[in-house]
Amino acid sequence: MAGQLGTVVVGGGTGFIGTALCNSLRHRGYDVLAVSRKPGPYRITWSDFSNKGLPDSTTAVVSLAGQNVLDPVRRWTEGFKQNVWASRVNTTKYLAEAIQHSSTKPKVFVSASGVGVVLGRQGGMVQQLILPFYMGFGGPVGSGNQSMPWIHIQDIVGLFIHAIEKENVIGIVNGVAPQIITNREFATAFGKALRRPSFVPLPTFAVNLLFNEERGKIMTEGQKVTPKKALETGYSFKYPNITSAAKEFSKLIYADEQYI
Repeated sequence: MAGQLGTVVVGGGTGFIGTALCNSLRHRGYDVLAVSRKPGPYRITWSDFSNKGLPDSTTAVVSLAGQNVLDPVRRWTEGFKQNVWASRVNTTKYLAEAIQHSSTKPKVFVSASGVGVVLGRQGGMVQQLILPFYMGFGGPVGSGNQSMPWIHIQDIVGLFIHAIEKENVIGIVNGVAPQIITNREFATAFGKALRRPSFVPLPTFAVNLLFNEERGKIMTEGQKVTPKKALETGYSFKYPNITSAAKEFSKLIYADEQYI
């Protein structure tokens, strides 16, 4: 039997953002079906999904699947670039085709693209930065003057739910916090939250060596992005500035000894 609010199908629902979104949706009263490469509870594989299609009770479809572009253990080869492309384009295509062939159309289709750096203890950039910052080796990337679009995990989840539930949300919604900061300002706030210095820079040449210059630009150049549509449609950010977000991380990190 479907949940009171219907079923939300989440492509890529087992990743960092997907897991948080699925948990929040279930808490609100939705049934959630995650489409993943591996089977499991409340999951369906992509191959099974292509055969079975959407459940009749589906009220919304969310596409979150995608290879992590900044995965430091993956070399920036032509093969990896093709994987990045396929993991985003093909999975979104599968979901769109399922909607097209469904006898009962869902009300909403949300596809993730262009989200800022998502900050949360269970994954993303914060998990990679905890150790170097805690050891006193944290600092800005490159010059540190580049803009750094960012958003707290609770707010990116909130924006997805906002897009699902609010009829006035149409078109592109930038998944970023309203405060525009530089990479240096982020490093300073994160260092203060961990009670550690934040002045050891990661030089541009080191970023390019580790990630390749083509994708290293994501970190060394940055861009200014604002959540205009989110604010205009009535979304209220839980963490609108980096100081409030960093303080929340400090409480969580110091409460969990595995990160210390």
